[in-house]
Amino acid sequence: MIYGVGTDIVEIKRIKDAVEKWGEQFLKRIFTENEIAYCCKKKDPFPHLAVRFAAKEAVIKAISSEDRLIKIGNFKNIEILNHPSGKPFIKIHTSHFPLLTSHFIIHLTLTHERNYAVATVVLETKNS
Repeated sequence: MIYGVGTDIVEIKRIKDAVEKWGEQFLKRIFTENEIAYCCKKKDPFPHLAVRFAAKEAVIKAISSEDRLIKIGNFKNIEILNHPSGKPFIKIHTSHFPLLTSHFIIHLTLTHERNYAVATVVLETKNS
């Protein structure tokens, strides 16, 4: 059963402008060292940064509910990583992460094209 769905779209230029204006201060406030290193290895890091920003927003939307089961804290507590195959996955750095993964399967999809980056997160309840 689907517990929550979150989708977010980010204009890539918005992230590029923030990085150009605030530099490392912006990057370190939003992204983990692993995310920054991964994105900066790319020819154009901004689509990769933007899609991770969108994914963090999508995670918050997917887990938000009236009862607020999971509390995230800040964006750096949500980390978007990649398996060796390239498939992205989410790691949440909070004491609630074991609770989240014991109750839910987390599905994540990322895409970026020219001007926009989009991420969707689906939380599916595990069968007991």
